[in-house]
Amino acid sequence: MFVRNDSKTFRFCRSKCHRNFNKKRNPRKVAWTKAYRKTRGKELAVDSTFEFEKRRNRPTKYDRNLMGKTIMAMQRVQSIKEAREGRFHANRMKDAKAEKVKVARVEIEKHAEVLAPAVARREEVMQNVLDSARARIATRRVTKERAVARGSENMEE
Repeated sequence: MFVRNDSKTFRFCRSKCHRNFNKKRNPRKVAWTKAYRKTRGKELAVDSTFEFEKRRNRPTKYDRNLMGKTIMAMQRVQSIKEAREGRFHANRMKDAKAEKVKVARVEIEKHAEVLAPAVARREEVMQNVLDSARARIATRRVTKERAVARGSENMEE
């Protein structure tokens, strides 16, 4: 904990945060901080569920029913918050998928000479597979015709 001259107290979650504070680093410019993620739009910054997380300093008398309702409300708020964060993340990643495909296409165009032999080999393999399938079908057809011919010969006798 650090107490400034104006009596403002700072609590740090770990020594890493304390060291960066002492070095006078701006948390909005350090990539791993919550402040950075919120300023860059990577996390929800404004949401009504944050109102429930604020500290309230007014003491209340213990009441079992109130406690039960409070816990149920906390669970409900948490589930709503998780759903909203999920939607927010999906919305952010929607554009990223298109960008990823675009980058992959550019990469393929740049290095087409590496892929060309593999593609040519692929065509050859596909042709072999088709030829073998056609041969199997032809042999089945021939054996079926022979069986039918034998069956008709047995009927005549």
